[in-house]
Amino acid sequence: MTSKDISQPLFKLTKLSLAMLCITSVNSYAAQQAEKEIEKSLEEVVVVAQKRAQSIQDVPVTITAYDGDFLESVGIGELDALSDITPGLVIQEQSPNNPGFVIRGITSDSGSSQSSSRVSVYYNGVDVSRSRGSYFELFDIEGIEVVKGPQATLFGTAASVGAISVATRKPEQDFSAQIKASVGNFSAKNLSGFVTGGSNLVQGRFAFTSRTRDGFIENIAGNDDSQSAGGFVQEDMHALDHVSYRPSLRITPNNDVTIDLVYTYEKNDDSGTSFKNGLYAPTGGDTSPYSFVELSGSPLSKDVFGKEDLGVERTVNDLNLTVNWDVNDNLTVTSITAQRSFDSLEVFDGDGTQAWFLEFAEAAEGDQFSQELRAVYTTGDFTTIFGASYFDEDGSQAVPFSTEESVFLNCLGLLGSDLPCINTDGSVNVLTPYLTEGAATLLPYSLEFTNYGENTAYSAFADVSYRATNALELTAGLRYVKEEKRSGYQSDAPNSVLTGAALFTVDTGGEVFYAEADYDDWLPRFNALYEINPTTNVYATISKGRRSEVLEVSSMSTAQGDAAISVSEVPAEVIWNYETGIKGKALQNRVDYSVAMFYQEYSNFQVTLQDEEGVAYSADAGSATNIGFEAEVRALLSDEFEVFANTAFLDAEIDDDSNNGQLAGNTFRLQPEWTFSTGVFYGTEISNSLSLTSSLIYSYRTEVFFEPENAPISGLDISQEAFGLMSARVGIASNANWSVSLYANNLLDEEYLVDAGNTGGGFGNPTFVAGAPRMFGVEFTMNFGTAGL
Repeated sequence: MTSKDISQPLFKLTKLSLAMLCITSVNSYAAQQAEKEIEKSLEEVVVVAQKRAQSIQDVPVTITAYDGDFLESVGIGELDALSDITPGLVIQEQSPNNPGFVIRGITSDSGSSQSSSRVSVYYNGVDVSRSRGSYFELFDIEGIEVVKGPQATLFGTAASVGAISVATRKPEQDFSAQIKASVGNFSAKNLSGFVTGGSNLVQGRFAFTSRTRDGFIENIAGNDDSQSAGGFVQEDMHALDHVSYRPSLRITPNNDVTIDLVYTYEKNDDSGTSFKNGLYAPTGGDTSPYSFVELSGSPLSKDVFGKEDLGVERTVNDLNLTVNWDVNDNLTVTSITAQRSFDSLEVFDGDGTQAWFLEFAEAAEGDQFSQELRAVYTTGDFTTIFGASYFDEDGSQAVPFSTEESVFLNCLGLLGSDLPCINTDGSVNVLTPYLTEGAATLLPYSLEFTNYGENTAYSAFADVSYRATNALELTAGLRYVKEEKRSGYQSDAPNSVLTGAALFTVDTGGEVFYAEADYDDWLPRFNALYEINPTTNVYATISKGRRSEVLEVSSMSTAQGDAAISVSEVPAEVIWNYETGIKGKALQNRVDYSVAMFYQEYSNFQVTLQDEEGVAYSADAGSATNIGFEAEVRALLSDEFEVFANTAFLDAEIDDDSNNGQLAGNTFRLQPEWTFSTGVFYGTEISNSLSLTSSLIYSYRTEVFFEPENAPISGLDISQEAFGLMSARVGIASNANWSVSLYANNLLDEEYLVDAGNTGGGFGNPTFVAGAPRMFGVEFTMNFGTAGL
């Protein structure tokens, strides 16, 4: 055995010991403080992960939950910020059009209309997991639950590794209102608020948010010193312009029936993502992801992409009708009817240079309709949940591409020229005049390929919990799902302007080709919950998750170099999850904690790869194994101090088996081996009418790989080393219903990457996306009516 063989397990054991020591220290300190008189206790956390209200301690699955007040107190208004404080969760946000959700090492971020999600994102009880439509603003939120492990029985097939469930606040009868405004660096301006009120019969609520901010990565394209070919000045990258509003109506005809109608509108108009080339520097600059870029886009942007500049234009409409009927003391029936649509266009510079090289766009559309009817019946020692659901979605993803042909061929090294793609002074080598002997100055080339997906799913499910003894509860659940899939593909790739031959072998001549298939499966779960004493429960879980088969229609090259239609089926990814854990409270409810350990086996592990022409496709990477643990603790150290700490360890990789091909032994992408976060909250009265509030939160992640290959591209490392982020808030609140706070995110101005490799990596030109630098500002809140109580 080598020293590395010995040191790696010892290193992991040491980090595990340190994590447990931290949690033990919190408990020890809290025990010391218990001797002092503390009037407060931690509030009971109530969740609805099992479709009924329960104490989080009584739910035999691993859950992290936050209420809306906590999210507001720490300034969390975007989904990706959740992963800073949630063990086992990573949310990557390149843009609102391209979020990536990672639970226990498994990434769900595919934009293809032909593939399915792994992580269910639920919005007011409805699956909204289609990647380009799953991002939404977090404002006026009732609560968020992050449920880990396969949850297909109660959440549907998309929850093959877990679910994120977000519930918005509903109307109230008493009048209350709030207005919140903040300003910060990079010209950040945020405005949000709500108003609610009504009668016994009808209550209404209107909530809104508006966020704008300048970009934090300068883009010099089009400036006087720039040598890019875009022809006009581009915005700085990562600028935000988000608007969302949510009117909702609640009708309560009697004490037993509640009808909620919620409409949500969201509009994003952002400047786009700073894909920075790691090989070629912008004019007068360097290749650091954190310095300025020169992303010019395509001179044909309006004609090819339908948009003149880089960036994201995205609109989402969501309508939800939920009816709850308490039929009697034992039976509750719920109906959820929902429709959601999104329309997005993102234009991006895929090569990350000033060259007219790899200019791409993505135009994605989607419409979905769902209906779920379920009932919860409780009698004696039994609680039974049963129901059926219907889900239908129709989507498309078009990917236009534009390039200057001589630049494209030269930058890929296909011309045999000694001239570099980009000179050291930043100038681009456009070789068209030489190749055409002066007949042309530019050789514009553009193509477009589109994938289509029509998916319909029918489900029936039942879940029964039985109180076998006063201390033991057993649960068994089963969902049957039948899916009907119809996938399509279309491409339009003209021949090379220079030679007349095919430059890409993806052309269908504009004709759409379809394939159809049906699939079904049974998805069980088995849980046991045992009450050791009134404050401590242990549980064990066995559950099955499934990511649907991919029916992929695309094009391929024949032996003669022509394009032909290819229809392939990637088998369903199946996961078996074995888990055990303990949840408890201590010191008169001033401490609560949970620890979970799990082992997961995957078959037909699905990955997304790129072919030699940069086109993404789904592949079966074989078997994979995932083992880890998660721990959380909260403690009320005094009436003024509250602390939390959590950690997660994950050893997740594709099995090192020769049958698993080129990815055998590789770590899952986007998943750190260790995550850790801790925070402290302090609040106290400073006068009869004023109080001080404050928080300090630190989160840490170890190294992650951004691509499944776990390997450098063109000699550049495609990973992010371990890093930590800190955020802080301090404010003064008045009994007169106003408050003012100072806040800072990434307080220490840490440099870190959000992503690397990307589209350019498929062409040997990896690009790198910088994370946000230090953001700070001041926030003012004014409450009216009962909102200030």
